[in-house]
Amino acid sequence: MIDLRSDTVTLPTPEMREAIARAELGDDVYGEDPTINRLQQMAADMVGKEAALFVPSGTMGNLAALLTHCPRGTKAIIGAESHTNLYEAGGGAALGGIVLTPIRNTLAGELDTDELEREIAAPRDDHFAEPSLVVLENTHNRCGGAAVRLSHMTAVRELANRRGLRVHLDGARIFNAAIALETSAKEIAGYADTVSFCLSKGLACPAGSLLCGTRDFVARARRARKILGGGMRQAGVLAAAGIVALTSMIDRLAEDHRNASMLADRMDAITGIAVRRVAIPTNMVVFDIERGAEHARRFAGALKNRGVLISPRAAASFRAVTHYGIAAQDVDRAATAAVEAAAEAFGN
Repeated sequence: MIDLRSDTVTLPTPEMREAIARAELGDDVYGEDPTINRLQQMAADMVGKEAALFVPSGTMGNLAALLTHCPRGTKAIIGAESHTNLYEAGGGAALGGIVLTPIRNTLAGELDTDELEREIAAPRDDHFAEPSLVVLENTHNRCGGAAVRLSHMTAVRELANRRGLRVHLDGARIFNAAIALETSAKEIAGYADTVSFCLSKGLACPAGSLLCGTRDFVARARRARKILGGGMRQAGVLAAAGIVALTSMIDRLAEDHRNASMLADRMDAITGIAVRRVAIPTNMVVFDIERGAEHARRFAGALKNRGVLISPRAAASFRAVTHYGIAAQDVDRAATAAVEAAAEAFGN
C-alpha cells in the first residue's frame, strides 16, 4: 500500500529504533531525563530560542502556547484556514477562555494583512476582547502545504509590534519551509516570539513536538503542559528518536518535495483532475475532481483498490503527501494508478 494520506504515517527509522532501545532515561516531570534535556536544548538552539519544552503533540504545543501567552478573555488572532482554528478542537476557547479571532488566509497561506491591520488597529474599548497574540503557520497545511514568505512574516511582525502583541508560529513543518525558502529554521523562527514544531510528521518520529521560546516562557508553558496532562515520566524513549530526527532527517525532506512536484505534474495531466498549484510548494499535492462529489468518491475507491491511499479535503478534493518511506518509484506507481482509477471513475 502506498499511503499518501499524511506525513504522520511515517514509521521510525532503524537508527531511531536503536536509539529508543538504548536511551538514557530519568523522570522528566522532575526534569531528570537526560535524553529529554538534550533534545530540548538541541531544539532551542536550532530555532534560535533560549529554551524548549517537549510535548506529546503539536496540538498540545500550540495550546500550551495560547494558554501561556493569553490571559482569559483576551483575543488570539489566527488564520481562518489555520490548523489552530480548524483542527485543534477549539482548545484555546474551551480550556483557556481565549477568544479565537480568525481572519482570512490567502491562497499562499498568508494572513490578509489589511484585515490584520484593521483588527490590530481597533481602539481599546471595554466592550471588546483585548488582543494578546497573533498566530502564524509555516508551512501552511490547508493552503496546499505552501511555504509562507519571510517578507510576509516580517510584515506581520511589524504590525504586531505596533500593538505590543506577541507572535506565535505554528511551525509544525518548519524544516520543510526552510528547505523550500532556502533559509534556516532559525531565520524563520526569528520572526516569532515562540515556535512549535513537530517531530512526528516528515521527520518520522513516533510522537512528539517542541515548543520553544524564552526561558521564562518555557517555564510558564511547562505548567500549562502539566494542566493539560502532558507531563510524562521516562519520555526519553521518545526524545531519543527526536535527536536522531534532528541530526539525520532534515536534509532528506528535499526528496519529499521533489517527489511531490513529480506527483503534481502527473496528476495535473489527468483529464478531470485539477491540481491546486501554490507559489512555494513543499510535500503536499491538493487536487480537485472536476466532475463533483460522486466521481470523487469513485476515484478514491478505485485508487484504493489499486493500493494507493489519499486523504479527502472536501467532497470533491483530496490531499496527497509525500514523506519518508515514499520513493520516486512509489510516486510513479501512484500516478499510474491514478490514471487507471480516473478512467474507471470518470468513464474516460
